[in-house]
Amino acid sequence: MSTLLDPTAVHHLEEKYDPELQFRSITPPASWLVAALLVALSSFHYYTAGFGLLREATHRGIHLAFVLGLIFLVFGFRRKSTSVSGVWAPGGVPLIDWLLALTAAAASLYIPYVFDNLAFRIGDPLPIDVIMGTVMIVIVLEATRRSMGPALPIIAIFFILYGLYGRYAPGVLVHPGADWTGLVNHLYLTSQGITGIAVGVVATFVFHFVLFGVLANRIGAGQLFIDLASCVAGRYAGGPAKVSVFSSALFGMISGSSIANTVTTGALTIPAMKRIGYQPHFAAAVEATASTGGQITPPIMGAAAFIMIEFLEIPYRDILLAAMVPAAMHYLGIFTMVHLEAKRLGLRGLRPEELPRAWQVIRDGWPALIPLVLLVAIILSGRTPFMAAFWGITGCIVVGFLNPRNRLTLRDLIDCFQLGAKYALAVGASAAAVGIIVGVVTLTGMGFKVSYMVTSAAAQIGGGIVALVPFGLVTIADATLALTLIFTAIACILMGAGIPTTATYIVLVSIAAPALGLLGVAPIVAHFFVFYYGVLADITPPVALAAYAGAGIAGANPFKAGNTAFRLASAKALVPFVFVYSPAMLIVTDGFTWSAFFVTVVGCAVGIVVLGAALTGYLLRPMSWPGRWVLGLAALLLVAPGIKSGLVGLAVAAPVLLAQVIAARRLRAASVAGGE
Repeated sequence: MSTLLDPTAVHHLEEKYDPELQFRSITPPASWLVAALLVALSSFHYYTAGFGLLREATHRGIHLAFVLGLIFLVFGFRRKSTSVSGVWAPGGVPLIDWLLALTAAAASLYIPYVFDNLAFRIGDPLPIDVIMGTVMIVIVLEATRRSMGPALPIIAIFFILYGLYGRYAPGVLVHPGADWTGLVNHLYLTSQGITGIAVGVVATFVFHFVLFGVLANRIGAGQLFIDLASCVAGRYAGGPAKVSVFSSALFGMISGSSIANTVTTGALTIPAMKRIGYQPHFAAAVEATASTGGQITPPIMGAAAFIMIEFLEIPYRDILLAAMVPAAMHYLGIFTMVHLEAKRLGLRGLRPEELPRAWQVIRDGWPALIPLVLLVAIILSGRTPFMAAFWGITGCIVVGFLNPRNRLTLRDLIDCFQLGAKYALAVGASAAAVGIIVGVVTLTGMGFKVSYMVTSAAAQIGGGIVALVPFGLVTIADATLALTLIFTAIACILMGAGIPTTATYIVLVSIAAPALGLLGVAPIVAHFFVFYYGVLADITPPVALAAYAGAGIAGANPFKAGNTAFRLASAKALVPFVFVYSPAMLIVTDGFTWSAFFVTVVGCAVGIVVLGAALTGYLLRPMSWPGRWVLGLAALLLVAPGIKSGLVGLAVAAPVLLAQVIAARRLRAASVAGGE
């Protein structure tokens, strides 16, 4: 298969399938101004990462002024609106959008401007403060709608209404309610609202790593990963699918976007998978599922990982250590089902002439790894993530200008700075919108109210379950925790169907994570649980954006691709439950022991392989439905923490596994005898 990435084609695919990159058409001189502003935004973050951040309010204000202002220039009022021009739309941008862009910048910069006097006005804002705050809330909602769609703004409006009219809320959700002045004061003038943690993390960490990913891909890192994956896995049964898994895992190290990962590697792997015999929907599902691993794969992961370090106040390297094993389990699950599907269909691997030469790939591409190695080394040394990103970006620029292959020109550097800023616009708007939601939660105490409701409902239902289970095998505490986890997982998937992972994570960590905390779940475990299920929403119908992007490339039914992707991601759905009950999997939790770690990881790995066989319906030979159900039960027992449950799982699986081996040998013997 061809392993040559076409950056232009990939960018067109990203714009086609990623709603966050569907920009309006702009002509000069407006396009020149927008380009200059995009480069200025990237340059601002690059400079401050290396030479010192500004005062918090000033830094976040400048960031929001750029992001919100640019959104009104690059995104139209309607996604598919036709181009406009003339005196009322210079450069293709209507005058009203120019006015909104200036208003967004003014509302964002107002807080830094009055910051020195703000301490005397919080709680008793001036009329001008309320006016600017009202403008800011409207601007944030409209900018988020334009860049991400209506789901998140609608949720934010619902929370605003709850903050204003909480006195009419039912049951435990009731609260005295706030007037508009008090609500604006909290959302706009304090750091608990729009300019809170979410915007701070995007402005301090996320933007820099997005820019690093764009530059690393431009200097050849993405191409190197695809070629290395082809060398390692391409020759084996179902080769292109295994290349997809490995390359997506590697590409995920520099890209925290599921859709970007899907279209970049999928543009090559999906046609190759179809060519050797995989069904289109399966090829799309493989690429989409593997690509969602980018958000959980160190060292970059997604934006939510950086927000996690602010919430938990722990070093980023602890997040990376905690993420390693669960990410490996995710890819093990996909690889197992891809391999078994290839064996079931009798698919071939890639021929030698279709594969790149390993030595030549390493010889030509190794310089592209220098920035990534530099970035990881600085993170592991304990330095701040934004400092690591600064040196990683600097490394990309130096390597790009010096390396004769994938030579970086000044024009290329400017284009990368523009593209990096474009990629960060939507996540910047969503962070501000999420700030509205979090602000209402902190103002009303909604998080603890919802936690009480969830745990109470889980305890009531759990009591009924305990009464039905004989011999006291299940306690009320066990049932309550299990049901709370299930309710939280469902909430993550439902909310993630309409809004991106980062927003889902922030909202549900504020609302759902306290419920897990009440049940004794460690904070880092609760945060990872919510994070993983938020990522899973990218491949969960009915709004599985990554799966739909893969289906578009494959020419497959999107809903069918989404369902298949969810099946392939079964390991990602199980692993969060595993590390809740056995936190040793995350390594950095309190009370960690190597014995608990190895028992958990080995049991989980074996269980994931067995589950893959059950879901695929093949192990050495096709399996019967009763055998698949038995293996499914055995897999659940194997992934459950503890040696006893693992041994029971092996005992349950053993008869089916033995029967498959015996049947396969008899079939092979009959085939040999027939050949003779």
